[in-house]
Amino acid sequence: MSAALGLKTKPVTTEPADDDSDISALINRLTAEVNQIAVDKTKSIQQITNQMKMLALNALIESSRAGAQGAGFAVVAQEVRGVGQQVETIARELETQLTKRTGDLVASIERMSQRSRGERMMDLSLNAVELIDRNLYERTCDVRWWATDSAVVDCAASPAQAAVTYASQRLGVILGAYTVYLDLWLCDLDGNVIANGRADRFRVVGQNVAHTRWFREAKTLRSGDDYVAGDIENQPLLGNAQVATYCASVRAGGQVNGAPIGVLAIHFDWEPQARAIVQGVRVGDNDKARVLLVDSHFRVIAASDGQGILSERISLSLGGHRSGFYQDRSGTMVAFHATPGYETYRGLGWYGVIVCSP
Repeated sequence: MSAALGLKTKPVTTEPADDDSDISALINRLTAEVNQIAVDKTKSIQQITNQMKMLALNALIESSRAGAQGAGFAVVAQEVRGVGQQVETIARELETQLTKRTGDLVASIERMSQRSRGERMMDLSLNAVELIDRNLYERTCDVRWWATDSAVVDCAASPAQAAVTYASQRLGVILGAYTVYLDLWLCDLDGNVIANGRADRFRVVGQNVAHTRWFREAKTLRSGDDYVAGDIENQPLLGNAQVATYCASVRAGGQVNGAPIGVLAIHFDWEPQARAIVQGVRVGDNDKARVLLVDSHFRVIAASDGQGILSERISLSLGGHRSGFYQDRSGTMVAFHATPGYETYRGLGWYGVIVCSP
């Protein structure tokens, strides 16, 4: 079952591709240097051919002044002039071709570098959402297990004061060991909270939660093997904290197929746990990256910069794919990967997203 810290799964991180970036930068620099050398040398050749043509022109002028005696020299001057023009043409063609080839090489290297970077960011997006999936899978195990605790079952069956006190104590013991939760609530089938683990901190006993989506869905669960996984929300009864609520039905005798007699709701302390995951993704400083978790409606539910949580919605161009990367019109790279789920936790359609500024 779960570890008290809730993050026992070791991250399968992808190291920043610093070496790849350095190699790409080196190739780009060397290519640019080759291109500049080609341009400089062809200009030098053009200067020399210009001098040759000027000398040839002067020779023609002098040969014409010499009359018949300079006729042979005139032929040589014409040949020199022709050779100079040919060399100039070759130099220009060389410059054009080298510039085009090196330009194509630079563009190809840039595309390869961008693709490598995009694939790395896509892998890191998967890493982020996969880590939270594994974490939340453990939450589904917790709630189904604790719903069979004898103190919880007895209190749901007969909520006398002694039973309520004992159930609250028992839930408090669980909270002492599992610090990833804000509170655990035992509710009757009408949605009334009849016991909780932190009664001294959260005075929720007597509150009615029948209107909440997670409670309504929990009432319809078919067996003790089933559970409800809620999206991230601010819970007013817990100081408006960000929580992910997981529910299981409490059943008669603690049996999987016993008659439902109550609902156990456990409130996962979302913000610090999610922050640890998105801030732990191994992006490089040069990536200028913002790591996000977003829900199925593209609402930001975790952000490495701590901004926009539960209030910001991002625009994702999925193109019908579960994973990928692209650049928007501003040059910003966006990488994404849909939740793969983990074991019996199918996920809620969330995405890991990394946004890299240009």
